[in-house]
Amino acid sequence: MEPELLGIGAFARASRLSPKALRLYDDLGLLRPARVDPVTGYRRYAPDQLEQARLVAWLRRLGMPLARIRRICALAPEQAAHDVRAYWAAVEADTTARRDLAAFLVDHLSGKDHAMPTPLTIRYAAGSDAGLVRANNQDIAYADDRLLAVADGFGPGGARAGAAAVAALKPLKHMEHMADPDSAAPPAGGLLAELQDAVDRAEHAVRALADTDGARTPDAPDDDSRAGTTLTAMLWTGSRLALVHIGDTRVYLLRGGELFRITQDHTLVQAMVDEGRITAEEAAGHPQRALLLRALAPGADGTPDLRLHDAEPGDRYLLCSDGLSAVVPDPDLRRAVVAADGPEQAVRDLIALANAHGGPDNIGCVVADVLAA
Repeated sequence: MEPELLGIGAFARASRLSPKALRLYDDLGLLRPARVDPVTGYRRYAPDQLEQARLVAWLRRLGMPLARIRRICALAPEQAAHDVRAYWAAVEADTTARRDLAAFLVDHLSGKDHAMPTPLTIRYAAGSDAGLVRANNQDIAYADDRLLAVADGFGPGGARAGAAAVAALKPLKHMEHMADPDSAAPPAGGLLAELQDAVDRAEHAVRALADTDGARTPDAPDDDSRAGTTLTAMLWTGSRLALVHIGDTRVYLLRGGELFRITQDHTLVQAMVDEGRITAEEAAGHPQRALLLRALAPGADGTPDLRLHDAEPGDRYLLCSDGLSAVVPDPDLRRAVVAADGPEQAVRDLIALANAHGGPDNIGCVVADVLAA
């Protein structure tokens, strides 16, 4: 016997969805009723539709957009679980970025960033290498007296995407207060706003490249043919470093003999580590360790982490792509950063170290030492 259909009111109560929501989901093709009365338009639902309706309700409670819910409902359970995991990892990463921004705003509004800074200067070096496996080098490493940057391009046109992203940051060097090294440090809020504008320019430049000949291959699927890049950069103000970070390129700080990572990878596996689902050791060998949650690429989340770091004499900063950080164990990385006499030697030694560990990926790195002016 065919199971009795449920009216929209009864189905709404059972699924914890309102009748208004059910009508909307019908209009969107997300949850069609089993039968619609041709005269009254009254909707009736089959009991076996409750499982999908409850799934929709749960996903809405996560704040997931309806377009993504429709895609998940069409997937097999295992793939749907993967997609929900990726979505929530992106939410966690966004929450972390908002928490950092809130902390900055508290300091900024309480007047902590208005103190007169100590004049400092930096000495720097940059280098990149194709590694021992890949034929092409898509890593961009750049350094001058104001801007330190590493971009790790991916997909056809990745090298051009990385170069375009770094180029979008270069006008920041000529901002008011930045061109004159003896001027006062720019206000924190204005500096971070300028960085956000520069990231927006970088994102537009990368998207434009993805539509040009060479950035896409006509016979490849869309997801495999995107030109994109990570971007991690620091802008030197004379006393502080303003950080912009998107993706899994990293910044390390050597201070007092200890090496600290001061960026958070925008990857699925890092989000899983943060949630306690896997360990850092498991993440290193995870098959999806390179899956980015944020990047500068068409259709990707390009939201940057933006922060200010107070520099101290004796600090050494390392910016690098995952061709170094994912290949060289942390103890070896620290020893190389500590032992180098200066930035030039550090860059040479770190590239050689990555290649000594097999050089499976492109390597890009920038090293900068902070000195008393």
